[in-house]
Amino acid sequence: MNRRRCVAAAVTLVCALTVLSAPTAAYADPRPPHSGSTDPAASSPTASSPGTERLEAVRKKIDDLYRQAGSATDAYNLAKEQSEKQSSEIVELAQRIVRGQSRISALKKQAGAEARAQYRDSGLPPAAQLMLSGDPDSFLDGADRLRSGQQAQKNLLAEMDRTQKDLTAYTQDAADQWQKLEANRKKQAGKKKDIEQKIDAAKKLESGLAKKERARLKKLEEDQEFKAQTAWLSSGILKEIDNKASAEGKKAVKFATDQIGKPYVWGATGPHSYDCSGLTSQAWAAAGDPIPRTSQEQWRQLPHVAVEDMRPGDLIIYFSDATHVGMYIGDGAMVNAPRPGRNVTIGGAGSMPILGVARPDK
Repeated sequence: MNRRRCVAAAVTLVCALTVLSAPTAAYADPRPPHSGSTDPAASSPTASSPGTERLEAVRKKIDDLYRQAGSATDAYNLAKEQSEKQSSEIVELAQRIVRGQSRISALKKQAGAEARAQYRDSGLPPAAQLMLSGDPDSFLDGADRLRSGQQAQKNLLAEMDRTQKDLTAYTQDAADQWQKLEANRKKQAGKKKDIEQKIDAAKKLESGLAKKERARLKKLEEDQEFKAQTAWLSSGILKEIDNKASAEGKKAVKFATDQIGKPYVWGATGPHSYDCSGLTSQAWAAAGDPIPRTSQEQWRQLPHVAVEDMRPGDLIIYFSDATHVGMYIGDGAMVNAPRPGRNVTIGGAGSMPILGVARPDK
């Protein structure tokens, strides 16, 4: 019940921003209200208070580091997904190799049995035995059996040859997949190190601030998102966005909003923490419509729709390199896992640069 109230309150806030930023409203100074202060300078995100410029520089640096980490995370997740696929393919090839070896063994036994039968018949080839027969009827029957036997032997040898070639191909494919798997594992390790270094650098920058400065830093982030959302809404975009969610979309939205308050952890897909694409991919898996794991692959593989045509459940892809994703939930709002140090939350759909919208269930 408390989580539903939080969701409702967040959506209400976004709706309120819609009113504040409507074309007829005075939105030139899109500042969120500050409780407990009547000093305009204190509430202004652009106020020249001591250290504001330095804090803004820190905010931009931290944002840049997390953006780079986000890009590396997508590459890491893709490499991990490819490694898992290659591991499955290697297992399947190994099973084929085992089956091929068993088949060759069986064919060799069959060929050996025929050779032993021929030896029991005085070692003479079937054709010679037939020629020595003095019975015309037996000769004719034997000729038919000889032709059938020769064809069966020919088929046996051909099957052995095909099976051996398949076995050789499977072995080569397994070796190739193993090399790709090892290359992807190295790629994963490199990306993981890169991600950890950037996240550690960002955390170090933030932890080096005093408690009050960290609070101001968070406020600067919120102000930046507020400005972007206000500018997006002031275009009148919500007058065009009035689409209803599909049945699957409703399920995906419910799953995503149920995760509100859980921490962002890079590479996480739940149930206790998520990264941005981990949240969206799991939400749509819960809706019964699996989608790619990473935001870049979600953008590359899923059908695109115009922003004005989006509906709840659609994925909003952010930044020119598609390194962040959120899920539209209606009324100009989206739910997303923002970055390390933050929790899954509801924010403005236009609070970051939108690359486009992808629809999982089109």
